[in-house]
Amino acid sequence: MAEVGADAGSGAGGSPEAGSGAGSGGWRRPHGPLQRYYGPTTAEAAEETPDPTDINGPHFDPEVFLTKVRSECPLGQLLAREAALGREIRALDSDMQTLLYENYNKFISATDTIRKMKVDFRRMEAEMDDLAANMAAISTSSARVSAALQDRHRRGAQLAGVQALLRKLQSLVEVPGRLRRWAAPGGEPARALRCHARARAVLRHYRHLPSFRAIEDESHAIMADLAQRLRARLRDETLDPKELTECVEMLLQLEEPPEELCQEFLSHAGARLEAELAALEAELPPSDPSGTAATPPPASDILDFVDRGSSAFVGNLCLLAASYRSLFEGRAGTGEGRLEAFAATLTTRYFELLERRLALERGLGDTSLLVRALDRFHRRLRALLELLPAAGAEAGAALVARAARERVDRYLRALQTFFLGCLGDVRQALAAPRPPGKEGPGLPDLLATLSSSILGQLKAVLAYVQLFTARDVAFASLPYFKGEFCVEAVREGLVVAFVRWLCRTARGFADGPTERGAPAAPPALLLLLSRLCLDYEATTISYILTLTDEQFPPQDTDPAVTPGPALCTEARAAAQRLLDHYVQVQGAAVAQMLRKSVETRDWLGTVEPRNVRAVMKRVVEDITAIDLQVGQLFEEGVRRAQSSDSSRRAFSVYSSSRAPSRYAPSYTPSAPMDTHLLSNIQKLFSERIDIFSPVEFNKVSVLTGIIKISLKTLLECVRLRTLGRFGLQQVQVDGHYLQLYLWRFASDERVVQGLLDEVAASATHRCLDPVPMEHSVVELICERG
Repeated sequence: MAEVGADAGSGAGGSPEAGSGAGSGGWRRPHGPLQRYYGPTTAEAAEETPDPTDINGPHFDPEVFLTKVRSECPLGQLLAREAALGREIRALDSDMQTLLYENYNKFISATDTIRKMKVDFRRMEAEMDDLAANMAAISTSSARVSAALQDRHRRGAQLAGVQALLRKLQSLVEVPGRLRRWAAPGGEPARALRCHARARAVLRHYRHLPSFRAIEDESHAIMADLAQRLRARLRDETLDPKELTECVEMLLQLEEPPEELCQEFLSHAGARLEAELAALEAELPPSDPSGTAATPPPASDILDFVDRGSSAFVGNLCLLAASYRSLFEGRAGTGEGRLEAFAATLTTRYFELLERRLALERGLGDTSLLVRALDRFHRRLRALLELLPAAGAEAGAALVARAARERVDRYLRALQTFFLGCLGDVRQALAAPRPPGKEGPGLPDLLATLSSSILGQLKAVLAYVQLFTARDVAFASLPYFKGEFCVEAVREGLVVAFVRWLCRTARGFADGPTERGAPAAPPALLLLLSRLCLDYEATTISYILTLTDEQFPPQDTDPAVTPGPALCTEARAAAQRLLDHYVQVQGAAVAQMLRKSVETRDWLGTVEPRNVRAVMKRVVEDITAIDLQVGQLFEEGVRRAQSSDSSRRAFSVYSSSRAPSRYAPSYTPSAPMDTHLLSNIQKLFSERIDIFSPVEFNKVSVLTGIIKISLKTLLECVRLRTLGRFGLQQVQVDGHYLQLYLWRFASDERVVQGLLDEVAASATHRCLDPVPMEHSVVELICERG
């Protein structure tokens, strides 16, 4: 037995290699044949991979095993393997016999148990047969009960149908009574219409039966009477839109002609809307085509007027449109476009009334109130346009645009009035008498006040106008307010127009007609306006246009706008014209004194001069005052370099500044032609002086222009007079006095010297006894004077 066990253990591996280790401590798994019979466990089967050469495995393939053994093992090993297999077979037979002997009693017990189980199974089968018979009987009984229940349900349904039919017949019988009760005056006609609508189809279907025909005829008579009362009510002028809609709807349910009801509906609604328009028109004053009658102020503000118009007229028109579409939409005979034409006529009249009311807003008033009124009008109009797209969308938008443009135009006129008022204040400040020792505001203060006031007022106007383009305003989304309003109305129509008007108005003080030789405006005002226009050209215009473009940004598609340099050019031209006119006015004032002093004096019978004439002192004082006045607003300017002896230079009655005094002894009264010829020759070589040339924007240029006009006038007056000896000497003294002081104000001393030399030459030419005064005596008189 030990040998058999050893042999059996050596073949446990099931491979040729496993037999070599049989005698070196191998272990024998018990009950190997049973385990191979029942197979490996699930876990072992999952872990093992299929091996057809494993003799103990479930996937063993004898052909594969033999092929492998023959190809891999030599003959000796094959013989040894054959012997090992024989021993394993004998060992397996021995194990089987051992197992049989050990488990024999268990097999006997299992056999008895199986026999008992068979008996119990037969008994259970008999009980199951009895149970099946009972279940068949119960199923048969259930089928009988189900059939009985179905029959009962069917009979119940038939009974319910009969009862429902009876109820319907009863309700049909009761229809005339119900209609009579609900359709009576003061009843519930809506319930009568619903009741008649439910019964009408049944009565029409069974009207061939006499009883049903009688019920139908009686119902028709009752509803015809109701239709007559509804038509009479439809002609009641006190019906509100809701009651009107209900009345027409009930008549349509009574199958009245839709075309007639449509006409009556529009006629009644039109009368009510006309009454509301008449109430709005009653608040407006009667129109005066001639425009001579004084228009009284409106009784209410524009917002209240628009509120009443929107809530009454526009609201009812919206309700009318919605009701009309719900009642007559798609019905034959109502006519296409009838509602649109009807609404267009009424809205046109409403727009006319609103435009008349807007025309009464002549003052500026509260712009926010106007914007709110237009916004409310536009919102309610937009709600109407959703129902009636052709009810005047373009006309409404144009009305809002015209109202905004009109308000901008009024702001322009207000700015113009404000500017004129500021000019009036300036003129009053300039003309107001000054108490001794107390000076009024200077020109710089007046200019600063005028400029800041105008700019502040313009900013305020732009802020008011900006309310039309606020984000919370509905009509601001219109294309007009995104483009044309910002550019054409505000920038061009308000800002640019005001700047141009300001320049024209300021220039008008220089171009306006004079009255009796007096200037149209005080010279100080001309000077101040010239400086104002020059400041506009330098900075203000650019600032105003930038501010306007920021608050009212133009679109890319906007038309071309007036460029800033063009406005600056106009402002500079106005400033130049005003300054030139100032020079002419001031020069004319000084020249007038000189002219009167020359024309009113007897130059032939005058006495020997002992003093400078008072008019020359007055001329110097006036020129000094003008210098101070101009210096308050304009820069000094550039002077040509002065000679070292300008204030001490001799004033010659024979020659210009280029001729030395040595020519004086050669002059004798017997040779007047030589002196005249010498004067003409000297003029050829002297610089030509342009008296009325445009001045520059500085003090020196302005004073030079005034001095040239004054001295030129003196020259022309002297040419028209005949002088005696002392008259010539008086001219000599006056000229030297003017030379001592006037050269300081001119841009070039040669201009003053040249004109005074011409005056002296003309006086000499017009003198009957041209004997000049000694220069030292002239200087002494001038210094003493």
